[in-house]
Amino acid sequence: MKWPGPGHEIELLRSMVEIPSTSGREGELALMLVERMAAAGFDSHIDAVGNVHGAVGDPEGPEIRMLGHIDTVPGDLPVKLEGDILHGRGTVDAKGPLATMICAAARLADRVPARLTVIGAVGEEANSFGARHLLHLPPPDALLIGEPSGVHAVGIGYKGVFRFRTEFTQPPAHTSSSQATAAEVAVAFWQELTAALAEGHTDDTPLFQRALPTLVGMAGDLEHATLDISCRLPIGFDTRALTDRLSAVGRVTVVEDVPAVRSRRTDPAVAALNGAIASRGIRPVPKLKLGTSDWNVVARDWPVPTAAYGPGDSRVCHQDDERIDLTEYLAAIDVLTDALPRLAHALRRNRSTDGAEQLSGSVPQ
Repeated sequence: MKWPGPGHEIELLRSMVEIPSTSGREGELALMLVERMAAAGFDSHIDAVGNVHGAVGDPEGPEIRMLGHIDTVPGDLPVKLEGDILHGRGTVDAKGPLATMICAAARLADRVPARLTVIGAVGEEANSFGARHLLHLPPPDALLIGEPSGVHAVGIGYKGVFRFRTEFTQPPAHTSSSQATAAEVAVAFWQELTAALAEGHTDDTPLFQRALPTLVGMAGDLEHATLDISCRLPIGFDTRALTDRLSAVGRVTVVEDVPAVRSRRTDPAVAALNGAIASRGIRPVPKLKLGTSDWNVVARDWPVPTAAYGPGDSRVCHQDDERIDLTEYLAAIDVLTDALPRLAHALRRNRSTDGAEQLSGSVPQ
């Protein structure tokens, strides 16, 4: 089927944004996408947890898997078009990047030497249960993550996250006692934790290389106190050692432990996107993101060439003014349409060799 072109591509994104799809309520959007992709010639289906799958291209070729997400954070924002700017929840995070992947794959369906698989995962804004469900799949030959990088930038890494609750208990005592209350012990713990994680760093240390703790919840009195902490992690951070250290002070319950990921700039997925951007006379920008994504979840099981790409300014993610420039969106489809054949040819050249040696991909470290 011939892909209709830019007008249809804009209409697809707007239709996606007009369907609310907060985490856990993605069903209507999933049905729309599976029907749209089937009509465009994709082999499409919805899996057991609600992820949308679509595939086109050469079934015998290397698989380039493109993983985006269809859920959004809450926020009933009016969907409106003002000139070239489309406003609405999910325009940037991350329906814009996912639509970019669908459109680029559709354009290339009959002319790329690879199997192009697009997956719109559920629950990325919650606990990434959609991505976790995908871990039973065999690794692809390469992976592209659909997240907003900006049309001329390539995401090469995401920080990890360590979320935990620490509980403190002190024996009963009068407020006139010199004994510290549980609330005071919790405050002292927080101060010591932030100081310990800052050791060895200066104001010049890049944020991507630091462990960045955030106190997201607290409660306490004389005898009992709790702290809920989220810590963004650099590459190679030892969460087990930190857990042991924390457990010596209070009871620790780990809520989430996801390592950081990073690709080399020579990674074939990164190189293909860089080449497509550079061919337009623009210098590509590598980006290291301080948040996490589904890349962090799948990296250990899919240690393949990986990069993140998608239109949009990540600074408006989750904001009340979330919006995307449609000229950038269409330009990103052009870039990805150029990058995918570059990556496919690189993968085919290396198919007869050991991919672990030749195409060493991103892994959590």
